[in-house]
Amino acid sequence: MSAVLPPPATRLNPWRPLGPCTPATCVGDPAVAVGPVRRLARLLGVVAVVLGGVPVALACRMLPRVRPTRLWAQLLLRVLGIRLEVRGALDACGTGALVVANHISWLDPLVVAATVPSRPLAKREVAGWPVIGTLVAGAGALFIDRERLMALPGAVAAVAEALRAGDTVVAFPEGTTWCGRGMGGFRPAVFQAAIDAGAVVRPATLRYREGPRPSTRACFVGDDSLLASLLRVAATRDLVVEVTLLPPVTPRPGSGGPSARAELAAIAESRVRAGVPGRHLPGEGV
Repeated sequence: MSAVLPPPATRLNPWRPLGPCTPATCVGDPAVAVGPVRRLARLLGVVAVVLGGVPVALACRMLPRVRPTRLWAQLLLRVLGIRLEVRGALDACGTGALVVANHISWLDPLVVAATVPSRPLAKREVAGWPVIGTLVAGAGALFIDRERLMALPGAVAAVAEALRAGDTVVAFPEGTTWCGRGMGGFRPAVFQAAIDAGAVVRPATLRYREGPRPSTRACFVGDDSLLASLLRVAATRDLVVEVTLLPPVTPRPGSGGPSARAELAAIAESRVRAGVPGRHLPGEGV
């Protein structure tokens, strides 16, 4: 595995940064690969769990307060051979919490969903994806249009409403993925929802390992395809994902405006990046 750190991130637009990592520069060979039979069994297991989740997701859309997403996410991680390790008290999340974490993989929302009952914040185009869109909607996802900055206030308001209703909402404020050997800055916009709702922010750090050593095998970066990433994960033995739930951050009473959300984002980012190795970029953006 290369020890070279990725270069700084760039942007597609002020709300949508472009991560610096690529599969060619960041992804190494597995420490130990599984055999072809187990690899095939894992892939068939993913297909079975995904297709089996569709009717459940459709039922959940009609019964929005019923979301067996946590059990479904735990099952999907298990069939992929990924072991979940959680550090930190789950009950400290409480209700109406905004969980924010570093972003490495398409697996991250599943990992957080397997850890704590929650609703993901997802890009709007996911809603149109066959099968996946149905599953995400069934999980109670809140969708944002990252191509239209004018849609940002509405997305923030929707998150605030969910927090007021007692839901835990999961967001990845970097706005892009890194390979896990570094991270970008947290964009402050989504933190306004926590301020508006008077909800706590719960930072969390995600780390992937192969046995005891750090791994980039699960990352989903650059021009990577979902299929290529899935095949890498299925081929890797002893893949572990650590979720460290950090102490909650409570917005100051009466705070508001750009400076308040930037302060909240900076506090959350500093706590998360303390557990992420490598290069870190300061927070920026909207």
